[in-house]
Amino acid sequence: MNSVARHLVIHGHVQGVFYRNWMVTTARRLGITGWVRNRMDGTVETFIEGSPDAVSDMLRLARQGPPAAKVDQIMAEDSEGQGFSNFEKRPTE
Repeated sequence: MNSVARHLVIHGHVQGVFYRNWMVTTARRLGITGWVRNRMDGTVETFIEGSPDAVSDMLRLARQGPPAAKVDQIMAEDSEGQGFSNFEKRPTE
């Protein structure tokens, strides 16, 4: 399978609104692997890896997030694949 990977930093009202839990559920549904965590600066950071279509869908959905979130901006960079076997929530860093 051809896969792509992206490193994202999500800015806006994205902490305290279940963004990470939403991201885990959505990523697993799309077959994406990687991780998500809150950052001390109030952003959410995530690494997503999967098929080009799934990663594109995740990026599109991440711009909306869960109902209580307000995403202002997503900084996205191409990344090297890491070969994760699932999608997990990590501690704040």
